[in-house]
Amino acid sequence: MSTQRDYYEILGVAKGASPDEVKKAYRKLVMQTHPDRVPEEKKKAAEEKFKEVSEAYAVLSDEKKRKLYDQYGHAGIDSRYSTEDIFRGADFSTIFRDMGFGGGGGAENIFGDFFSDLGFDIFGGRGGGRTSRGQGKDIHYEIEITLPDAAGGVERTITFPRFEHCTRCQGQGAEPGSKKIVCSGCRGSGQVTSGMGFFTLSQPCVRCQGTGQMIEKPCTQCHGQGKTKANKKVSVKIPAGVDNGSIVRLRNEGNAGVAGYGDLFLHIVVSRHPVFQRQGSNLKCKVSVTMVKAALGGEIEVPTLAGKVQMKIPAGTQNGSVFRLKGKGVLDYRTKRQGDEFVEVEIVIPKNLSAKEKALLTELGKLRKEL
Repeated sequence: MSTQRDYYEILGVAKGASPDEVKKAYRKLVMQTHPDRVPEEKKKAAEEKFKEVSEAYAVLSDEKKRKLYDQYGHAGIDSRYSTEDIFRGADFSTIFRDMGFGGGGGAENIFGDFFSDLGFDIFGGRGGGRTSRGQGKDIHYEIEITLPDAAGGVERTITFPRFEHCTRCQGQGAEPGSKKIVCSGCRGSGQVTSGMGFFTLSQPCVRCQGTGQMIEKPCTQCHGQGKTKANKKVSVKIPAGVDNGSIVRLRNEGNAGVAGYGDLFLHIVVSRHPVFQRQGSNLKCKVSVTMVKAALGGEIEVPTLAGKVQMKIPAGTQNGSVFRLKGKGVLDYRTKRQGDEFVEVEIVIPKNLSAKEKALLTELGKLRKEL
């Protein structure tokens, strides 16, 4: 991605902004950052800003991408969409046409350079560079782990179904010894072009999957698909500090494609713990304390993820008091800082008092003038 700044901040809109408000904010920023509207010495900075606001608009103007971004932030977008996917479908053409921007200006140069790496052909320019044609599809897999595993990290071996390259044809789809012919759909270029106003979009040919060639005699094992279904076993290291919604990406462990394998995305689900509640990198728990210990103070035993520890409480501790155990929380895998554990005290009132105990409490009540 071009930036890790908050998309709402980039466009200057609130998180709950309507689609019309998002579009209006984008139009305003385009007018401010268009290279034809800034001095020559500011063009480079304007180009970078132009790309930044366009990426933010491409995500926030798409209902599915926006929902994913609101839930997981940049991690959700980066893990599920390539740069090409982010910009696909964004309504740039209508906006630029309504604003009077055509070809030949700074916008053409910016988008020509920016989208050339995506395989797009913008404003009549010719796209080139990297493309994702023939790349295998990604796989999304949900994995459940415990809170201690999430806190300390864990290594898991998982087995999942995926498409792998056919062993007979080595993923080519053609029977060994047979030939391939030029695709009639794209005439061997691997790309098909369609126009939308002054936008021209080049995409991989669906007939040949962007290879530019067609199979003359399909492989008898995979029937020309170039791939077969198999169970894949991989060992994955889940880093310390992950939480619900965290995503671990394993490159080239997805489905097979003509140009290579896609990626495997592991969606982390942390199971509920019977003792601890997690709040970011901090933990919270409750412990029971006797009425006498709360009144006189002393040490109590407190659970932590690493085992039980002794914690001092002062005399006169009240019900609901919260104490902090520094560094006993969960590691924040972004900042690498250790969280804390917060212990809430629940004072236990004794039941079924003996006659002597009642007498002692009565005497205490009289001394404190409570009876």
